Amino acid sequence: MKYQGSPTFTHSQIDKVGVLVTNLGTPDAPKKTELKRYLKEFLSDPRVVEVPRLLWWMILNLVILNIRPKRSAKAYETVWTERGSPLLYHTQDQANALRDKLKQQYGDNVVVEFAMRYGSPSVDSVVDKMLHQGVRKLVVLPLYPQYCASTTGSTFDAIAQSFSKRRWIPELRFVTHYHDNADYIKAVADKIKAHWDKHGKADKLIFSYHGIPKRYLLNGDPYHCECHKTSRLIAEALGLNDKEHFTSFQSRFGREEWLKPYTDESLKAFPEKGVKSVQVVCPGFAADCLETIEEIGEENRDYFLEAGGDRYEYIAALNTDETHIQALTKLLESQLQGWVMPTESTELRNALARAKGAEK
Repeated sequence: MKYQGSPTFTHSQIDKVGVLVTNLGTPDAPKKTELKRYLKEFLSDPRVVEVPRLLWWMILNLVILNIRPKRSAKAYETVWTERGSPLLYHTQDQANALRDKLKQQYGDNVVVEFAMRYGSPSVDSVVDKMLHQGVRKLVVLPLYPQYCASTTGSTFDAIAQSFSKRRWIPELRFVTHYHDNADYIKAVADKIKAHWDKHGKADKLIFSYHGIPKRYLLNGDPYHCECHKTSRLIAEALGLNDKEHFTSFQSRFGREEWLKPYTDESLKAFPEKGVKSVQVVCPGFAADCLETIEEIGEENRDYFLEAGGDRYEYIAALNTDETHIQALTKLLESQLQGWVMPTESTELRNALARAKGAEK
């Protein structure tokens, strides 16, 4: 059978509205074998690496997958916890918090699940689970505030691929970005203010975003512009002038030019310019992960201090902060309009209908 049906479907079932929260993904364990499997899936995505396929297949399979997994496994070991990968459990906690919030608003009318673009739980398996629960309308929220083809676009590809094999396709709403959403900006600004209240301000606040090849920007990807807009809006909310904050890009890979300035090189250069204390925040990461905890929290800290810096602080991602969950809840509520009514409204409507029936 070419197209999958819904074997559990019955005409008497109540259709549900689904919310699927997604993030990038993580290996199942900080081991070489699991890293090789994860990296192969991740780096095989043509959205992530836009290189002619045959050439890239040779580079990936003959070089990268024979070198990088062991090195990456060691890095993951430093951030792994009893609950596993930080990105996995933070995303799971965010989905649980959103489920609780939306249940207060809509009762059992909304089904909330989470998936990873690469690794487990996969987008396809979670979509299948939601459809079996009776979801006929679906909102997808990739936890990437700034749109990028390599992340948000790739998530859409995974959703489309899952739908392409199904006989019954649900209605779809897809959140492409929220980089300038007022509630999200306020949540980040409040996180920074709370850090200042406890530790004081540094010479400079660094906004560090995950990098992409500069070629992607030149080909029309809006990511670079959206990152800078996010920085500007947060800086305005904090009352910072241009000299008090700085935007840079981290996590570059390979030899070609990526978005500049680079976070690591900038941190190495700051002490010579008189910047002796910095605080780094990563507004593009909705949840703490290897790139924030190890790369920013440890590796780049060492670069700055070894170059002559005196004080370096990483300000954690929003994770399950109440202001973050509230911002995402409001964002989802705007997407759910017209699809589902608040529980109170539904109960009121039913009560009015019963009252009218009694009058007759």
